[in-house]
Amino acid sequence: MLAGLAGLAALPLLAACSPEDPLAAQAGNADGKNYIAGDGSVLEIAPEDRGDPVRFTSTAFSGEAVDSAHWAGSPVVLNFWYAACAPCRVEAPDLQSLSEEWEPEGVRFMGVNVRDTAGTAAAFERNFGITYPSLEDRGGQVLLAMTDFVPPQAVPTTIVLDRQGRVSARILGVAERSTLSSLISTAAQEPADESAGGQA
Repeated sequence: MLAGLAGLAALPLLAACSPEDPLAAQAGNADGKNYIAGDGSVLEIAPEDRGDPVRFTSTAFSGEAVDSAHWAGSPVVLNFWYAACAPCRVEAPDLQSLSEEWEPEGVRFMGVNVRDTAGTAAAFERNFGITYPSLEDRGGQVLLAMTDFVPPQAVPTTIVLDRQGRVSARILGVAERSTLSSLISTAAQEPADESAGGQA
């Protein structure tokens, strides 16, 4: 397992990958990339096919306790990242810009850092002007919670949750700005009762 996913090897992140899966192949090589690259592929899930809301608790680098159940009613963008990941650095300015653009619409952005200490994460955030919070997930709790829905399978991965916390979209690899904005727009325009699926 590459250093970029150190500490995650025990999780079933790539367990479902076939031997021909390029992500699985990258996970086992030693080409020095320091990350498992996604191909930029986009998965969109229709409201009727989304299943149950994602549920997890975690802690932000600020020390604040975070419970995904408290996000009900707001679309959420989860971005899995770490500081030494080159594609994460590429997409960081767009993620910050989109977080500012969509904040007035009630859309929440949350980073999920899979590797770094608080100091390393803070340096990255200062460098790129990131103002939305990140969860410290070196233990893989959030990552593990996502494997029942859409395993991230790459770093970076960006997941959009609808107003009831269900996965509505996933981008493997760099989140291209216009693509992510369109996915957020879809989730934001859905009425809360339509995406509820009976969940309060």
